[in-house]
Amino acid sequence: MFFPSVSSKSINRIGILITNLGTPDDCTAAAVRRYLAEFLSDRRVVELPAWIWQPILRLAILPFRPYKTAHAYRQIWRKGSPLLVISRKMQKKLQGKLKIMFRASEKNIAVELGMRYGNPSIADALNKLRTAGANKILVLPLYPQYCASTTAATFDAVAAVMAKSRRIPPIRFIDNYHAHPDYIAALARSVKTHAAYDKNNAMLLMSFHGIPQAAADAGDPYPRHCQTTARLLAAALGLKRGQWKLAYQSRFGRAKWLQPYTDETLRELARSGVRNVRVICPGFSADCLETLEEMAIQNRAAFVDNCAGGGESYQVIPCLNDDD
Repeated sequence: MFFPSVSSKSINRIGILITNLGTPDDCTAAAVRRYLAEFLSDRRVVELPAWIWQPILRLAILPFRPYKTAHAYRQIWRKGSPLLVISRKMQKKLQGKLKIMFRASEKNIAVELGMRYGNPSIADALNKLRTAGANKILVLPLYPQYCASTTAATFDAVAAVMAKSRRIPPIRFIDNYHAHPDYIAALARSVKTHAAYDKNNAMLLMSFHGIPQAAADAGDPYPRHCQTTARLLAAALGLKRGQWKLAYQSRFGRAKWLQPYTDETLRELARSGVRNVRVICPGFSADCLETLEEMAIQNRAAFVDNCAGGGESYQVIPCLNDDD
């Protein structure tokens, strides 16, 4: 299928595609199964030969895991998936901000949202931009730290769409912003705004999504990017060694992932006498299952249940979401 040619009447129109991982269409097991089947079939996500992985996926994971995941989604589902609802707000707000910044009408700049897996798809979003006459496209994956299983997977999806297009416009692809001063400053403001943060007695835990250790060993810069973000954020907040920690969440399967693990770190902090923990997830641009359910519910229990003597305080700082 070929996408429409760019109209010569709209040669100054710029298309901006913001992308994120994706979400099921609803919080039923059937919808989650469709989503996981697409997500976990991507070779960027699971780097095993298909003849090994697909039988495991189809016979051992998809028949069972969707029920547990759907239950988790139901805990946070509010008029839709939070990730999609928030991403739509980000899309709308970015459109308005760019209109003001460049003093251009909406006819000159178009912002679309595409999810790597699920809906709205990257293909649909690019098709809207091309149909609207955009002849320059900026792709911004909302992953601050580069990772092959997220950022590169987004590039793959964009390239797959363009492979079917006769007229390919100039494309700029932003692959990370993990150390951008404005990003670090925004995180620091968020900590100060949302947390009753006393750096003298509260531990700040920076929890990033994990990846298999094998991916890092193969050269993925993701852990280095996470470490840089954490170090810069700690510096911006004036934190000293011992007042903050970095950990990795959301591990899957039995393989070794980046360490230290978030849940184990929280248990260790509680058992060592730490009673006040503030958690921020700098690798997530919008609140989602991993922040609202895993961090705010599951990992809260991991910390509180191991606090002897009470007096515990556990707070998850919201993602930047559609904040200015």
